[in-house]
Amino acid sequence: MLLTALAALAAVTMCGCADREPLRPAPGDPAAGRVAIQRLQCGACHAIPGVTGARGQVGPPLDAYGRRVYIAGKLPQDPALLARWIADAPSLAPGTAMPKIEMTAAEARDMVAYLYRLR
Repeated sequence: MLLTALAALAAVTMCGCADREPLRPAPGDPAAGRVAIQRLQCGACHAIPGVTGARGQVGPPLDAYGRRVYIAGKLPQDPALLARWIADAPSLAPGTAMPKIEMTAAEARDMVAYLYRLR
């Protein structure tokens, strides 16, 4: 009986770990996004692969971001919504530690394109 329960638990666990469908491509220039991430010093709070000096530990690490289903664990993953989050997170989640950051809409889109390619 214990073996049956363990087998059922393993089967359920493996189903939950299956690779999710990749996110749709995001508009923007990922190379310009990496430059914007570095210029805006996002690495002061986040660890971000491919960005020089981005080893922050205040916010979550952004490695494999392109596989995430939610933005900040609460908003549905969507390129336009992520661009809004990056530029002005407090307008979407009052009280968040993520600050409003002055940037152009193109910079936000480019940053999304870079993050979506992190697998």
